[in-house]
Amino acid sequence: MTGPGIRVGESAGGTDDDLDVEEALALVREPREPREFGEGAAGRTPPAAQDAHAHGGPSAHQHRATPWPQARETAARAARSGARRAPVSVPLAEALGLALAAPLNALTDLPSFDTSAMDGWAVAGPGPWDVRDEGVLAGHAQPEPLIDGEAVRIATGARIPADTTAVLRSEHGRTDTQGRLHPTREVVHGQDIRPRGQECRSGDQLLSVGTLVTPAVLGLAAAAGYDSVTVVPRPRAEVLILGDELITEGLPSEGRIRDALGPMLPSWLRAIGAEVIAVRRLGDDAEALYKAITSSSADLVVTTGGTASGPVDHVHSTLERIGAELLVDGVKVRPGHPMLLARTQQNQHLVGLPGNPLAAVSGLLTLAEPLLRTLAAHPAPEPYAVPLAEATHGHPYDTRLIPVVLRGDAAVPLHYNGPAMLRGIAAADALAVVRPGGAQRGEETELLDLPWAAAGIEVCFT
Repeated sequence: MTGPGIRVGESAGGTDDDLDVEEALALVREPREPREFGEGAAGRTPPAAQDAHAHGGPSAHQHRATPWPQARETAARAARSGARRAPVSVPLAEALGLALAAPLNALTDLPSFDTSAMDGWAVAGPGPWDVRDEGVLAGHAQPEPLIDGEAVRIATGARIPADTTAVLRSEHGRTDTQGRLHPTREVVHGQDIRPRGQECRSGDQLLSVGTLVTPAVLGLAAAAGYDSVTVVPRPRAEVLILGDELITEGLPSEGRIRDALGPMLPSWLRAIGAEVIAVRRLGDDAEALYKAITSSSADLVVTTGGTASGPVDHVHSTLERIGAELLVDGVKVRPGHPMLLARTQQNQHLVGLPGNPLAAVSGLLTLAEPLLRTLAAHPAPEPYAVPLAEATHGHPYDTRLIPVVLRGDAAVPLHYNGPAMLRGIAAADALAVVRPGGAQRGEETELLDLPWAAAGIEVCFT
């Protein structure tokens, strides 16, 4: 959350070596409402910040940066407070990964008729039994009733003939030389018969609102008579790639670098539940950025780079120009501290990611993931922690997110975890949330699962 007197466009960078932790926490503890851009721009600098500046301490931005856990909570809360898209009815084939927006009530009894649970014989009365010539197969009409002392071959899932006593499994029966069927073990009345309505009766609630549609849910819905389900639609995201220095093919040369975020972000956003409706490359053009944001129909606009205060960093000034509400302006996390979150319309938010690739991943998981998850009505994952396999350096005052692989019951930190590096995260199973000051070997540390590590690829990328 932003503090009073903060000017739009102040640097999101800087060093934090002299940050007074208690002073910073005192500032963020104060309850403050988000402000419109421009409000109080000419106001007074908070006394604590004045004192810090007078002594060569941290900048105003460092004081207003939001602690990492609070930033995630703010993103989720922002999604809850905005307008929601109406639920939609989609065919079962399109519902995987969405949340139910209406209860799933059975449209029929399950099973809808008495069925055989096994291959074998339907028998009536005590044995031995005379066996009918024609058997009963699944999918056929109601067979003729049985009479005492009679049996009929039956397949799994076939309708049970009226007056059947039990189903005798194939391996539990034998026929004599006269063709009569004998049981090889005791026959219990009703055995291996699935009675009508055993699983549910028509009208029973099978699943509640908010249930995530998994492959098993699709199967249950189909069995219960559904061709489509009512769900919360995927939030729509649009990606705006900023930076004149980026190229889209070939080798880096003459001061220009390959764009790593353009190929990465759309897939990552889909993996955390978004429908990516557009990816635009805007360079460092302030007017193009303004037009792209104001014309977007997305629930979430994601920008890359341009969140600091350099000569071509236009995100803050553009948000000020459109009168956006700044909710998070910098986060106390490394990498990725210059990230931001703004409400651009009642039903639209913007997440500004840093331009460095791993810093951008940090911004995605810090701000975009909680916001998209809440918009999609998905439950928050249960936090969990595992011990670190080795000691890990932390930032003196900020949370660190470090790529790790899971080995047995421990998390092994990976190298190549600098803000501009993707080599570590490309091999990672999760990100370790390392508290300020670092963590010792064996210390329990919270993990953030990566989408493809927490579930199958085909499930994630839907």
